[in-house]
Amino acid sequence: MSDPTGTLKSTLRADMTAAMKAKDSLRLQTLRMVLAAIQTEEVSGKEARELTDEEVLKVLVKESKKRGEAAEIYTENGRGELAANERAEARVIDEYLPTPLTDAELADVADTAIAQVAEEIGERPGMKQMGQVMKAATALAAGKA
Repeated sequence: MSDPTGTLKSTLRADMTAAMKAKDSLRLQTLRMVLAAIQTEEVSGKEARELTDEEVLKVLVKESKKRGEAAEIYTENGRGELAANERAEARVIDEYLPTPLTDAELADVADTAIAQVAEEIGERPGMKQMGQVMKAATALAAGKA
């Protein structure tokens, strides 16, 4: 499969090579796991395909969330050193995720989404149109919320 340059996946690969050369074992190990998760996602389904940057971001979010959940479980079971390692891996993964929106930016996204749907249907959306509003808000936030 060809890998168009400038994609998130090629950035991850380049950073993994850099981590290898720098002997940064935490970053290397984390990026290897993330790239393996991406590859698993690419070959799942009926036929192998190249993931888009948006799909790669979804894999990164899932992997980061897994690390956070594992860290909580380790902490509850008195395994602080394992929890610290999971959190360190999550921080490495989070470097590749978009910066989350602030509460004010999130409120702006919600207001804009409501305004868009209101324009489409000709009235202020109620609970029945919540799906349309959420769809518009999701598109506006694009993985940042």
